[in-house]
Amino acid sequence: MSDDNKAVAWLAEHPKMTGVMFTMLLLLSQAGSAVAGRGAAGP
Repeated sequence: MSDDNKAVAWLAEHPKMTGVMFTMLLLLSQAGSAVAGRGAAGP
């Protein structure tokens, strides 16, 4: 069994974690964009 199949099986057993993982991914992407935008603005 590959790692991808293990992850899919685990998420199928824990459906609420799909939403949690999506929310975490969304927040991390927003934080990354904020940090990148902050560094691009010069003095």
